[in-house]
Amino acid sequence: MAAISLQGITKNWGDAQAVKGIAFDVKSGDFTVLLGPSGCGKSTTLRLIAGLDTPSAGTIRIGERDVTRLPPAQRKIAMVFQSYALFPHLNVRDNILFGVRVRREPKQNFEARLQRVADILGLSHLLDRRPGQLSGGQQQRVALGRAIIADAPVCLMDEPLSNLDAQLRQEMRREIRALQQQLNMTMIYVTHDQTEAMSMADQVILLRDGRIEQNAPPAELYAQPATEFAARFIGTPPMNILPLATGAGGLVIEGCGGPAVSAVSPGDEQWQLGLRPEHIRLVGDGHAGVAAVVQTVEYFGADTIVGAKVGATAGGASLLARVPGQLTLRAGDQVRLGWNAQDQYFFDRQSGMRRRPQ
Repeated sequence: MAAISLQGITKNWGDAQAVKGIAFDVKSGDFTVLLGPSGCGKSTTLRLIAGLDTPSAGTIRIGERDVTRLPPAQRKIAMVFQSYALFPHLNVRDNILFGVRVRREPKQNFEARLQRVADILGLSHLLDRRPGQLSGGQQQRVALGRAIIADAPVCLMDEPLSNLDAQLRQEMRREIRALQQQLNMTMIYVTHDQTEAMSMADQVILLRDGRIEQNAPPAELYAQPATEFAARFIGTPPMNILPLATGAGGLVIEGCGGPAVSAVSPGDEQWQLGLRPEHIRLVGDGHAGVAAVVQTVEYFGADTIVGAKVGATAGGASLLARVPGQLTLRAGDQVRLGWNAQDQYFFDRQSGMRRRPQ
Protein backbone atom coordinates (compact mmCIF):
# COMPACT_ATOMS: atom_id res chain seq x y z
CA MET A 1 0.00 0.00 0.00
CA ALA A 2 1.09 3.58 -0.62
CA ALA A 3 1.41 6.51 1.74
CA ILE A 4 1.11 10.02 0.31
CA SER A 5 3.17 13.05 1.32
CA LEU A 6 2.84 16.67 0.20
CA GLN A 7 5.51 19.18 1.18
CA GLY A 8 5.32 22.92 0.49
CA ILE A 9 2.80 22.54 -2.35
CA THR A 10 1.88 25.80 -4.08
CA LYS A 11 -0.22 26.32 -7.18
CA ASN A 12 -0.42 29.64 -9.00
CA TRP A 13 -2.82 30.57 -11.77
CA GLY A 14 -1.23 33.74 -13.08
CA ASP A 15 -1.37 36.24 -10.23
CA ALA A 16 -3.88 34.14 -8.27
CA GLN A 17 -2.62 31.56 -5.77
CA ALA A 18 -5.01 28.64 -5.38
CA VAL A 19 -2.85 26.55 -3.02
CA LYS A 20 -0.46 28.26 -0.62
CA GLY A 21 2.38 26.08 0.58
CA ILE A 22 0.40 23.24 2.12
CA ALA A 23 1.98 20.14 3.63
CA PHE A 24 0.41 16.95 4.96
CA ASP A 25 0.94 13.17 5.10
CA VAL A 26 -1.62 10.43 4.46
CA LYS A 27 -0.93 7.09 6.12
CA SER A 28 -1.10 3.91 4.09
CA GLY A 29 -4.62 2.47 4.14
CA ASP A 30 -6.19 5.63 5.60
CA PHE A 31 -9.32 7.41 4.44
CA THR A 32 -8.45 11.12 4.37
CA VAL A 33 -10.93 13.86 3.51
CA LEU A 34 -10.07 17.27 2.08
CA LEU A 35 -12.86 19.45 3.43
CA GLY A 36 -13.71 23.10 2.92
CA PRO A 37 -15.94 25.64 1.20
CA SER A 38 -15.97 26.29 -2.53
CA GLY A 39 -12.75 27.92 -3.74
CA CYS A 40 -10.60 26.78 -0.79
CA GLY A 41 -8.24 24.70 -2.98
CA LYS A 42 -9.35 21.16 -2.16
CA SER A 43 -10.08 20.02 -5.74
CA THR A 44 -6.92 21.74 -7.00
CA THR A 45 -4.91 19.83 -4.38
CA LEU A 46 -6.49 16.55 -5.50
CA ARG A 47 -5.69 17.32 -9.15
CA LEU A 48 -2.07 18.03 -8.18
CA ILE A 49 -1.83 14.64 -6.46
CA ALA A 50 -3.38 12.99 -9.52
CA GLY A 51 -0.98 14.71 -11.91
CA LEU A 52 -3.75 16.50 -13.81
CA ASP A 53 -2.09 19.79 -12.80
CA THR A 54 1.55 20.54 -11.98
CA PRO A 55 2.48 22.37 -8.75
CA SER A 56 4.26 25.71 -8.99
CA ALA A 57 6.42 24.66 -6.04
CA GLY A 58 6.77 21.76 -3.62
CA THR A 59 7.07 17.97 -3.69
CA ILE A 60 4.51 15.15 -3.95
CA ARG A 61 5.48 11.61 -2.98
CA ILE A 62 3.41 8.43 -3.33
CA GLY A 63 5.07 5.62 -1.45
CA GLU A 64 8.80 5.96 -1.96
CA ARG A 65 8.52 7.73 -5.32
CA ASP A 66 8.71 11.42 -6.06
CA VAL A 67 5.81 11.83 -8.51
CA THR A 68 5.78 15.64 -8.65
CA ARG A 69 6.55 15.75 -12.38
CA LEU A 70 5.23 12.34 -13.44
CA PRO A 71 2.17 12.08 -15.71
CA PRO A 72 -1.02 10.56 -14.23
CA ALA A 73 -0.52 7.20 -15.96
CA GLN A 74 2.75 6.64 -14.09
CA ARG A 75 1.44 7.46 -10.62
CA LYS A 76 -0.45 4.17 -10.04
CA ILE A 77 -3.63 5.85 -8.88
CA ALA A 78 -7.35 5.52 -9.61
CA MET A 79 -9.71 8.48 -9.65
CA VAL A 80 -13.47 8.97 -9.38
CA PHE A 81 -14.79 12.32 -10.58
CA GLN A 82 -17.84 14.36 -9.62
CA SER A 83 -19.40 13.46 -12.97
CA TYR A 84 -19.53 9.70 -13.45
CA ALA A 85 -17.86 10.02 -16.89
CA LEU A 86 -19.46 6.82 -18.19
CA PHE A 87 -19.62 6.08 -21.91
CA PRO A 88 -23.35 5.99 -22.82
CA HIS A 89 -22.82 3.62 -25.78
CA LEU A 90 -20.98 1.02 -23.66
CA ASN A 91 -22.63 -1.39 -21.25
CA VAL A 92 -21.61 -1.72 -17.60
CA ARG A 93 -19.12 -4.49 -18.37
CA ASP A 94 -17.27 -2.45 -20.99
CA ASN A 95 -17.36 0.75 -18.91
CA ILE A 96 -15.69 -1.01 -15.98
CA LEU A 97 -13.09 -2.68 -18.24
CA PHE A 98 -12.37 0.43 -20.30
CA GLY A 99 -9.31 1.55 -18.34
CA VAL A 100 -7.57 -1.83 -18.20
CA ARG A 101 -8.13 -2.28 -21.94
CA VAL A 102 -6.67 1.13 -22.73
CA ARG A 103 -3.62 0.26 -20.62
CA ARG A 104 -3.32 -3.01 -22.60
CA GLU A 105 -3.21 -5.19 -19.51
CA PRO A 106 -3.29 -9.02 -19.95
CA LYS A 107 -6.74 -10.03 -21.17
CA GLN A 108 -6.75 -13.44 -19.51
CA ASN A 109 -7.41 -11.84 -16.10
CA PHE A 110 -10.21 -9.52 -17.22
CA GLU A 111 -13.18 -11.77 -16.55
CA ALA A 112 -12.08 -12.82 -13.06
CA ARG A 113 -11.28 -9.22 -12.07
CA LEU A 114 -14.59 -8.01 -13.50
CA GLN A 115 -16.58 -10.64 -11.60
CA ARG A 116 -14.78 -9.78 -8.35
CA VAL A 117 -15.53 -6.07 -8.72
CA ALA A 118 -19.12 -6.69 -9.80
CA ASP A 119 -19.72 -8.94 -6.78
CA ILE A 120 -18.26 -6.37 -4.38
CA LEU A 121 -20.43 -3.57 -5.78
CA GLY A 122 -23.59 -5.58 -6.44
CA LEU A 123 -23.43 -5.05 -10.20
CA SER A 124 -23.36 -8.65 -11.41
CA HIS A 125 -26.96 -8.55 -12.67
CA LEU A 126 -26.43 -5.20 -14.44
CA LEU A 127 -23.37 -5.93 -16.58
CA ASP A 128 -25.28 -5.89 -19.87
CA ARG A 129 -27.15 -2.65 -19.21
CA ARG A 130 -26.09 0.76 -20.47
CA PRO A 131 -25.70 3.85 -18.21
CA GLY A 132 -29.03 5.31 -19.39
CA GLN A 133 -30.80 2.26 -17.92
CA LEU A 134 -29.24 2.73 -14.46
CA SER A 135 -30.16 4.82 -11.43
CA GLY A 136 -27.79 7.48 -10.11
CA GLY A 137 -26.52 5.18 -7.38
CA GLN A 138 -25.91 2.36 -9.84
CA GLN A 139 -23.99 4.70 -12.17
CA GLN A 140 -21.85 5.77 -9.23
CA ARG A 141 -21.09 2.11 -8.48
CA VAL A 142 -19.98 1.61 -12.07
CA ALA A 143 -17.62 4.57 -11.74
CA LEU A 144 -16.28 3.05 -8.53
CA GLY A 145 -15.88 -0.30 -10.26
CA ARG A 146 -13.79 1.25 -13.01
CA ALA A 147 -11.48 2.65 -10.32
CA ILE A 148 -11.30 -0.52 -8.24
CA ILE A 149 -10.54 -2.88 -11.12
CA ALA A 150 -7.31 -0.98 -11.76
CA ASP A 151 -5.93 -2.48 -8.50
CA ALA A 152 -4.24 0.86 -7.79
CA PRO A 153 -3.02 1.35 -4.21
CA VAL A 154 -4.33 4.95 -4.16
CA CYS A 155 -7.84 6.12 -5.01
CA LEU A 156 -8.75 9.80 -5.33
CA MET A 157 -12.39 10.95 -5.21
CA ASP A 158 -13.59 14.44 -6.16
CA GLU A 159 -17.05 15.06 -4.64
CA PRO A 160 -18.42 11.78 -6.06
CA LEU A 161 -21.79 11.98 -4.28
CA SER A 162 -22.79 15.56 -5.04
CA ASN A 163 -25.18 14.54 -7.84
CA LEU A 164 -27.19 12.13 -5.65
CA ASP A 165 -30.22 12.85 -3.48
CA ALA A 166 -29.85 12.99 0.32
CA GLN A 167 -30.97 9.42 1.10
CA LEU A 168 -28.82 7.88 -1.63
CA ARG A 169 -25.82 9.94 -0.50
CA GLN A 170 -26.20 8.47 2.98
CA GLU A 171 -26.27 4.93 1.59
CA MET A 172 -23.30 5.52 -0.70
CA ARG A 173 -21.26 7.02 2.16
CA ARG A 174 -21.54 3.76 4.04
CA GLU A 175 -20.77 1.71 0.93
CA ILE A 176 -17.67 3.71 -0.03
CA ARG A 177 -16.29 3.57 3.51
CA ALA A 178 -16.92 -0.19 3.78
CA LEU A 179 -15.33 -0.70 0.35
CA GLN A 180 -12.22 1.29 1.31
CA GLN A 181 -11.81 -0.73 4.50
CA GLN A 182 -12.42 -4.04 2.73
CA LEU A 183 -9.80 -3.31 0.06
CA ASN A 184 -7.47 -1.45 2.46
CA MET A 185 -6.99 1.32 -0.10
CA THR A 186 -5.32 4.64 0.61
CA MET A 187 -8.08 7.08 -0.24
CA ILE A 188 -8.27 10.87 -0.49
CA TYR A 189 -11.80 12.19 -0.77
CA VAL A 190 -12.80 15.79 -1.56
CA THR A 191 -16.05 17.26 -0.26
CA HIS A 192 -17.61 20.48 1.02
CA ASP A 193 -20.08 18.46 3.11
CA GLN A 194 -18.92 18.18 6.71
CA THR A 195 -21.37 15.30 7.32
CA GLU A 196 -19.51 13.21 4.73
CA ALA A 197 -16.18 14.12 6.29
CA MET A 198 -17.20 13.37 9.86
CA SER A 199 -18.90 10.06 9.05
CA MET A 200 -16.30 8.60 6.69
CA ALA A 201 -12.79 9.88 7.44
CA ASP A 202 -9.89 8.65 9.51
CA GLN A 203 -8.34 12.11 9.09
CA VAL A 204 -9.88 15.42 8.01
CA ILE A 205 -7.82 18.20 6.43
CA LEU A 206 -9.86 21.40 6.65
CA LEU A 207 -8.82 23.94 4.01
CA ARG A 208 -9.49 27.68 3.85
CA ASP A 209 -8.28 30.10 1.18
CA GLY A 210 -5.62 27.64 -0.07
CA ARG A 211 -4.18 26.90 3.38
CA ILE A 212 -4.71 24.16 5.96
CA GLU A 213 -6.88 25.46 8.78
CA GLN A 214 -6.70 22.24 10.81
CA ASN A 215 -5.57 18.65 10.23
CA ALA A 216 -7.07 16.20 12.73
CA PRO A 217 -9.28 13.12 13.19
CA PRO A 218 -13.02 13.92 13.05
CA ALA A 219 -13.56 13.61 16.81
CA GLU A 220 -10.69 16.00 17.54
CA LEU A 221 -11.86 18.48 14.91
CA TYR A 222 -15.27 18.57 16.59
CA ALA A 223 -14.10 18.62 20.22
CA GLN A 224 -10.91 20.68 19.86
CA PRO A 225 -11.33 23.19 17.00
CA ALA A 226 -8.18 25.26 16.57
CA THR A 227 -9.93 28.33 15.14
CA GLU A 228 -13.32 30.01 14.97
CA PHE A 229 -13.57 28.98 11.31
CA ALA A 230 -13.03 25.30 12.18
CA ALA A 231 -15.52 25.53 15.04
CA ARG A 232 -18.25 27.00 12.83
CA PHE A 233 -17.58 24.74 9.83
CA ILE A 234 -17.99 21.52 11.83
CA GLY A 235 -21.34 20.81 13.44
CA THR A 236 -25.02 21.04 12.52
CA PRO A 237 -26.19 23.65 13.35
CA PRO A 238 -22.82 25.41 13.50
CA MET A 239 -21.26 26.59 16.74
CA ASN A 240 -22.67 29.81 18.19
CA ILE A 241 -20.04 32.57 18.38
CA LEU A 242 -21.03 35.26 20.87
CA PRO A 243 -19.18 38.54 21.56
CA LEU A 244 -18.06 39.10 25.17
CA ALA A 245 -17.69 42.21 27.30
CA THR A 246 -16.43 42.97 30.80
CA GLY A 247 -19.22 42.77 33.36
CA ALA A 248 -19.90 41.99 36.97
CA GLY A 249 -17.68 39.12 38.06
CA GLY A 250 -15.83 38.69 34.77
CA LEU A 251 -16.60 38.32 31.08
CA VAL A 252 -20.28 38.26 30.14
CA ILE A 253 -22.10 37.89 26.84
CA GLU A 254 -22.25 41.33 25.24
CA GLY A 255 -25.55 43.08 25.95
CA CYS A 256 -26.27 40.71 28.84
CA GLY A 257 -25.87 41.40 32.55
CA GLY A 258 -24.53 37.96 33.35
CA PRO A 259 -23.75 35.53 34.74
CA ALA A 260 -20.03 35.70 33.96
CA VAL A 261 -18.65 32.97 31.71
CA SER A 262 -14.98 33.54 32.60
CA ALA A 263 -12.72 35.63 34.79
CA VAL A 264 -11.08 38.67 33.19
CA SER A 265 -7.40 38.81 32.26
CA PRO A 266 -5.65 41.57 30.29
CA GLY A 267 -6.71 41.41 26.64
CA ASP A 268 -9.65 39.08 27.29
CA GLU A 269 -12.07 41.80 26.19
CA GLN A 270 -11.27 40.74 22.61
CA TRP A 271 -12.50 37.21 23.24
CA GLN A 272 -15.64 35.58 21.89
CA LEU A 273 -17.57 32.70 23.42
CA GLY A 274 -18.24 29.56 21.40
CA LEU A 275 -21.13 27.25 22.32
CA ARG A 276 -22.34 24.26 20.35
CA PRO A 277 -26.16 24.20 20.06
CA GLU A 278 -26.32 20.65 21.41
CA HIS A 279 -24.53 21.72 24.61
CA ILE A 280 -27.14 24.37 25.49
CA ARG A 281 -30.15 23.33 27.60
CA LEU A 282 -33.30 24.97 28.94
CA VAL A 283 -33.17 25.51 32.71
CA GLY A 284 -35.86 26.50 35.22
CA ASP A 285 -36.32 29.96 36.71
CA GLY A 286 -34.61 28.98 39.94
CA HIS A 287 -31.40 27.91 38.22
CA ALA A 288 -28.38 29.86 37.10
CA GLY A 289 -28.49 30.65 33.43
CA VAL A 290 -28.86 33.38 30.85
CA ALA A 291 -32.23 35.00 30.25
CA ALA A 292 -33.34 34.81 26.61
CA VAL A 293 -36.34 35.43 24.37
CA VAL A 294 -37.41 32.73 21.90
CA GLN A 295 -37.29 33.89 18.27
CA THR A 296 -37.81 30.67 16.28
CA VAL A 297 -38.74 27.03 16.97
CA GLU A 298 -37.99 24.28 14.41
CA TYR A 299 -39.09 20.72 15.18
CA PHE A 300 -37.16 17.88 13.50
CA GLY A 301 -38.62 14.83 15.24
CA ALA A 302 -35.73 13.68 17.44
CA ASP A 303 -34.93 17.23 18.51
CA THR A 304 -35.96 20.87 18.26
CA ILE A 305 -33.78 23.80 17.18
CA VAL A 306 -34.61 26.87 19.27
CA GLY A 307 -33.43 30.28 18.09
CA ALA A 308 -33.19 32.75 20.95
CA LYS A 309 -31.85 36.20 21.73
CA VAL A 310 -29.96 36.91 24.94
CA GLY A 311 -29.30 40.32 26.43
CA ALA A 312 -30.80 43.71 25.77
CA THR A 313 -33.18 44.32 22.88
CA ALA A 314 -30.55 46.50 21.18
CA GLY A 315 -27.19 44.79 20.92
CA GLY A 316 -28.20 41.40 22.25
CA ALA A 317 -26.73 38.22 20.76
CA SER A 318 -28.70 35.52 18.94
CA LEU A 319 -27.94 31.82 19.30
CA LEU A 320 -29.31 28.38 18.47
CA ALA A 321 -29.96 25.60 20.98
CA ARG A 322 -30.52 21.97 19.98
CA VAL A 323 -32.89 20.43 22.52
CA PRO A 324 -34.08 16.78 22.52
CA GLY A 325 -37.71 16.06 21.70
CA GLN A 326 -40.61 18.40 20.98
CA LEU A 327 -41.15 21.66 22.86
CA THR A 328 -44.28 23.76 23.37
CA LEU A 329 -42.39 27.03 22.96
CA ARG A 330 -43.45 29.93 20.76
CA ALA A 331 -41.74 33.08 19.52
CA GLY A 332 -41.69 35.67 22.30
CA ASP A 333 -41.54 33.18 25.20
CA GLN A 334 -39.09 33.95 28.01
CA VAL A 335 -36.60 31.15 28.78
CA ARG A 336 -33.34 30.62 30.62
CA LEU A 337 -30.44 28.87 28.93
CA GLY A 338 -27.63 26.99 30.64
CA TRP A 339 -24.53 24.99 29.75
CA ASN A 340 -21.54 23.38 31.42
CA ALA A 341 -18.31 25.36 31.77
CA GLN A 342 -16.31 22.56 30.12
CA ASP A 343 -18.41 23.00 26.96
CA GLN A 344 -17.31 26.64 26.51
CA TYR A 345 -14.84 27.64 23.80
CA PHE A 346 -13.09 30.99 23.54
CA PHE A 347 -11.77 32.63 20.37
CA ASP A 348 -9.83 35.80 19.70
CA ARG A 349 -12.10 38.29 17.95
CA GLN A 350 -9.35 39.54 15.61
CA SER A 351 -7.25 36.47 14.77
CA GLY A 352 -9.98 33.84 15.14
CA MET A 353 -7.56 31.58 17.05
CA ARG A 354 -8.81 29.54 19.96
CA ARG A 355 -7.85 30.83 23.41
CA ARG A 356 -7.87 29.13 26.81
CA PRO A 357 -8.60 30.93 30.07
CA GLN A 358 -5.70 31.18 32.50
